[in-house]
Amino acid sequence: MTNPDGFAKILFRVPADDGTDDVETLWAKPLGDDLYELANSPFYAYGVSWKDTVFAPFDPAEELPCVERVNAKSGHRTVRVIFEERARKKGRADRVLQALVKLGCTYEGADPSFFSVDLPPGVDLDTVCELLVENDIEWEYADPTYDSLFPEEA
Repeated sequence: MTNPDGFAKILFRVPADDGTDDVETLWAKPLGDDLYELANSPFYAYGVSWKDTVFAPFDPAEELPCVERVNAKSGHRTVRVIFEERARKKGRADRVLQALVKLGCTYEGADPSFFSVDLPPGVDLDTVCELLVENDIEWEYADPTYDSLFPEEA
């Protein structure tokens, strides 16, 4: 399935806590040979970020290319942010998002409370994390994952 701009939907299987898989689809630019460059940030998949290249052969059962592995990292990183209603109503969510933009990040919102934040190469991950912690915002590492950053705690 491609859109008029030539982007295709690709499927990620995201392991759930109960042992099943959830599914996330992302837009990606077909590069040939079952390779795709991600065209947006993931909201649920871990270990991938905007502009990463993934290997995703077509799966007839899913009727979409399904990601099997990351082929090349882009240097972008991803954190996910959840704003509680209190933070949204008091304007803190907007202030934090604008502070992230000032640091060089971009973001996509799934809804008014859930955001995927892209950190381009050159944006310091620790600075972004400190901003989120200082503002008492709920967040998580998505790429790199917490387990890959702190393997001794996994």
